Amino acid sequence: MKNVTDSFLSLGHWPSAGSFGLNTDILATNPINLSVVIGVLIFFGKRVLSDLLDNRKQRILNTIQNSEELGARAIEELEKARAHLRKVEMKADQYRVNEYSKIEEEKWNLINLSYKTLEQAENQKNETIYFQKKRVINQVQQRVFQKALQKALGTLKSSLNKELHLRIIHANIRLLIAMKERTD
Repeated sequence: MKNVTDSFLSLGHWPSAGSFGLNTDILATNPINLSVVIGVLIFFGKRVLSDLLDNRKQRILNTIQNSEELGARAIEELEKARAHLRKVEMKADQYRVNEYSKIEEEKWNLINLSYKTLEQAENQKNETIYFQKKRVINQVQQRVFQKALQKALGTLKSSLNKELHLRIIHANIRLLIAMKERTD
């Protein structure tokens, strides 16, 4: 115990400057050792700490720069994508307009074709009516002619003699020959 009390009592006692020795007084040497260690740490650690902070700062700056570059590239890609989208939308609109135009054109073509078909059907109907009318008129004319001929023949037979009959036959033959010559 004497050693412990001696060490407390020797707090006020500093060894002389001329001697070198080991001071076992913990309380007296601890602040000195701490200041030396702190001084050495500050002197040598300043560079290390400065290098570490510079490296950290450079990594942060590089990360920020990379992030900005990635952001700029992302914005550029976004603008390219928007431009491509606008082109695609324009093509889609143009395609839509073209298809609507084609549909309208086909509609009008069908309407025109239907009109022409109806017109042709109307013409065919009119031609059929005309030919049927002409055929009916010809049939009626032939019947009227036959009836008139029969009536004329009946009248002739009753009022004609043989000589007059022969002259009428010759006149009709000449008339038929003249008609045939005109048609040829």
